[in-house]
Amino acid sequence: MNKIEVKNIYKIFGSRPQRWMDAVRDGMTKEALLEKSGHTLGLRDISLSIEAGTIHVIMGLSGSGKSTLIRHFNRLIEPSAGQILVDGVDVMSLGTHELERFRQQKMSMVFQRFGLLPHRTVLDNAAYGLAVQGVARATRNERAQHWLEQVGLTGFELQYPHQLSGGMQQRVGLARALATDAEILLMDEAFSALDPLIRREMQDQLLALQARLNKTIVFITHDLDEALRLGNRIAILKDGELIQEGTPEDILLSPANDYIEAFLQDVNRGKVLNAVHACNGRPLTLTMRTFPAHALERLATRDYRYAAVLDGKRLAGVLTREAAQRAVTQGSRDIARYVEDMASVPATAGLDEVLGRLLRSTEPLAVTGINDEFLGVLSRSKVVELVTPISDTVTAPEEGAPHEATQSAAA
Repeated sequence: MNKIEVKNIYKIFGSRPQRWMDAVRDGMTKEALLEKSGHTLGLRDISLSIEAGTIHVIMGLSGSGKSTLIRHFNRLIEPSAGQILVDGVDVMSLGTHELERFRQQKMSMVFQRFGLLPHRTVLDNAAYGLAVQGVARATRNERAQHWLEQVGLTGFELQYPHQLSGGMQQRVGLARALATDAEILLMDEAFSALDPLIRREMQDQLLALQARLNKTIVFITHDLDEALRLGNRIAILKDGELIQEGTPEDILLSPANDYIEAFLQDVNRGKVLNAVHACNGRPLTLTMRTFPAHALERLATRDYRYAAVLDGKRLAGVLTREAAQRAVTQGSRDIARYVEDMASVPATAGLDEVLGRLLRSTEPLAVTGINDEFLGVLSRSKVVELVTPISDTVTAPEEGAPHEATQSAAA
């Protein structure tokens, strides 16, 4: 079930937004709206489905509408039109007291500038959301202490925010959000005020916590590298409109337009894409019981020098054409004795690691999943294609060309 469903959200900032809704729906530009009415277009017809247990990143440059959008989820900003459904409940329909409970129990927010209370200790700051809920002091301190430990702040409970580094202050903010046990975390540019190394540490911390907690996280950022590292799905906004939404791989491999391509120019694709993305699409596989003559015939038909051999779903090794010929000559009943070891990389290996392996050896390289399940064989031309920036014009060898056939086991 989708945790958050955003349906056709519009936001016009100004004194009479409803007067201009029809014009905006008909396509009036942001600039024209401002010139004619003095109103500002914040969001235009945004629809998103955010699945439970995922990190959904909303990104864009300053003025794109990303922070405006996230503040609609808990109605810190009221939409001019549209619906926000959380677990099927229309947030727009909630009364004052219902909305207050919703904010306290359903969603927690982590802000860019930490949002800590300067005259309260770290422990009291972490427990603040629980205090607002009316939780007894002993209970809330116990829960706050637990989450401070989880974010690596044991021993700092009695310190004050000004005594902590920026990264440590943000950890307090994260502990405070987690202490309420809210199902949804809204993180608005939560790491952007941090130095690069501390920012990376906080990203690691968030990913480690998410692996254990399986929260639904909506993460706002203007940094594409951060979005690609954290997001299960990414939505990119521009001038209040949704330009593209999908998995990191979708966006890297199929940018919707020139605007998205410009975003991707400096991305290290090798760190985002993994070995599965570079598998050859037409693998030739044999089994340990394959007849030698049949194996030789299949290799010759495709003009391959070798093919991956499977034992069930597991990778058993590789059979070369020379070994298949020996098996035929020696009258063997199957190819099992002629299978050689085959190097492999896990499916999760980044393309930068894969490229390094390919440059050190001309031998075939398989891709394997859990329990050595065979997923494919790496295509050298595809690796080159994927790690080459979009603006470059390097042309990789065609799949199935002689060069590729001599370099990939199942090409």
